[in-house]
Amino acid sequence: MKRALLFILTLLLARPATVTLAADITEADVIVYGSTPGGFCAAIAAAREGASVILLEPTGHVGGVNTGGLSFSDSNQTVRSTVMGLFDEWHRRIAADYESRGIELPYDVSVKDASVWTYEPHVAARVTQQMLDEADVQVLTHRWLQSVVKDGTRIERLVTTNGEFAAKTYVDATYEGDLMAAAGVSWTIGREGRDAYGESLAGKQYPKRKMDISGFDENGQPLPLITTTDAGPDEAGDRNVMTYSFRLCLTKDPANRVPFPEPEHYDPARFEVVRRYFAQEKRPVLLWDLYRLPGGKWDANNGIGKQFSLGLIGACNGWSEADAQGRKEIFEAHKQYTLEMYRFLTTDPAVPEHLRKQLAEFGLCRDEFPEYDHWSPQLYVREGRRMQGMYVVSQKDIMDEPEKDDPVVISSFPIDSHDCQRVALPGGGVINEGTIFPVRMPGRRNGYPYHIPYRAILPRPNECSNLLVPVALSCTHVAISSIRVEPTWMILGQSAGIAAAMAADRAVAVQKLAYPQLRERLLAQGQVLELPDPSELKPIQSTKVSIDPKTLPGVVLDDRQATLTGRWSASTNFRPHIGTGYMHDEKRGDGGAVAAFRFKVLEDGRYRLLMAYSAHETRATNVPVRVTSGTHTTALTVDQTVPLPNGKAFRPVGEVELAAGVESLITITNDGTNGFVILDALQLLPVE
Repeated sequence: MKRALLFILTLLLARPATVTLAADITEADVIVYGSTPGGFCAAIAAAREGASVILLEPTGHVGGVNTGGLSFSDSNQTVRSTVMGLFDEWHRRIAADYESRGIELPYDVSVKDASVWTYEPHVAARVTQQMLDEADVQVLTHRWLQSVVKDGTRIERLVTTNGEFAAKTYVDATYEGDLMAAAGVSWTIGREGRDAYGESLAGKQYPKRKMDISGFDENGQPLPLITTTDAGPDEAGDRNVMTYSFRLCLTKDPANRVPFPEPEHYDPARFEVVRRYFAQEKRPVLLWDLYRLPGGKWDANNGIGKQFSLGLIGACNGWSEADAQGRKEIFEAHKQYTLEMYRFLTTDPAVPEHLRKQLAEFGLCRDEFPEYDHWSPQLYVREGRRMQGMYVVSQKDIMDEPEKDDPVVISSFPIDSHDCQRVALPGGGVINEGTIFPVRMPGRRNGYPYHIPYRAILPRPNECSNLLVPVALSCTHVAISSIRVEPTWMILGQSAGIAAAMAADRAVAVQKLAYPQLRERLLAQGQVLELPDPSELKPIQSTKVSIDPKTLPGVVLDDRQATLTGRWSASTNFRPHIGTGYMHDEKRGDGGAVAAFRFKVLEDGRYRLLMAYSAHETRATNVPVRVTSGTHTTALTVDQTVPLPNGKAFRPVGEVELAAGVESLITITNDGTNGFVILDALQLLPVE
């Protein structure tokens, strides 16, 4: 009898994973809907706070894109040491998995500011499941949300395709904001106009050069892959979201390589606009971005700087609002496009032969996604619904007012949007619209460190009082273009999970949770909430100076003084260089990389313009340089294959007229360039 009573007492004191209620309703303290990286981090964090947790996933795949092909982590924030918590632990656990098997990784896990961590999808999935198991999270897949039952502002239970579930607090961690929308919380989708929040990067964006090709067939109809002939007013918003694609895990290894399956239907005419692009492109490149991974693999990504790539522009519109069948159809449309694109790029004579051969070497990986015929089960949903909650994060919060009183994460990934439309211009030409090339901190590798406040993951109190939304959070399209990377979403998910557990334990509305107490628990789980001191923001160059610009005469403009947009990479490979290094545009030639120097001179007059660069046969011969000062404008073209004079750090490239006392501007771009564009330094000397 005593043993029986002791057994019953033990059961009562133990924390149950779930409790079954009447009518087969399963209950926990916290329910997380959506097993995205933000979702599994929310579930683990809540469980570590002592809550019983159920993680519901509408599909059969756990881990979102982090276990679905995105294997080249966007951890390259401005201050890597602020991106900690579960994001950091997850990566270190993956590194430990490799090390336990004697596999050397191409990075040092002991370095906190390591900018790139890579992994194979199946390893990421294994570590994710281990962490969920250790936290005693009950993971239930194939639970598609059908409806939400509310009592006033509180969610009472979720009705899914496979059971009903009730909790004290809920976390919507879907990319699409499904639970939020079903619960009657206000949301928006698409892009705001520039006036809505005073965002200069809102509305229409045309950073890529126009392609001098026709977007119409012989009957005057738009070609396939053209989304519109009228993009709408530049300043206006719309319901377009940035393009989706797959992150494919590929290999060349014959022992592991699985050929790409044939598309169900292949019509070469679908790619006529791409064929016309190749016909006029002077320096064609492989249209997919490929990143090296362990295990002899590559992560294939949509190329943001490319005119055509893995992304099926326009086809993602309507994904978030669609039901299960609708999303299945959109998923399949993206898969078939990708298969057709692969076939076109590897077989069509319009594609240069060396590019056809290069891509044809790749196949799918036999040891990845075997239950899905080696194809990724996760579409890369870069942007879905966005809540209209207690605080809307916008461009000013990222670039002008970064500090908040209630931070739950520090983010610093640059504002970075993919294309939203492809426009056939009636007057001639095709242009992609919507890309915001990475907006970087001057002189730094990436974006601007800024707080995301707790209020941004909270619905308005009169709409729902026991729900947190860390992925489809309250922000603008411009802001989500920075927030949308998985490291930020993982830490936001962790914050939401901690808050959900605390609100459940205290029986308070999530909006009433005391922030000082939340902050204490965020820090206890390893997060960083203090914005870095400006002195901590490491410059992109090394600290070793080759030629100190302060020792040079005249006006010297080092690359660290430039305002950079687009993709620039730092280097110190060629010496001498001015200052602590130089930049290059990765030989893209796409017009997306722009460097702007602003300065003033004390005297009117004519100045000799000199440029420092490392001459080499791979450099561009046609680097555009534009100088504007007062009413004077001069356009120059620089050949960076020309060696510098012996013993000199600069070469004269032209003469310009400068006005005293006004801000002068020099811009250097890679628009149409035919090699690497080197950005080291400029020098201005008065002409005697």
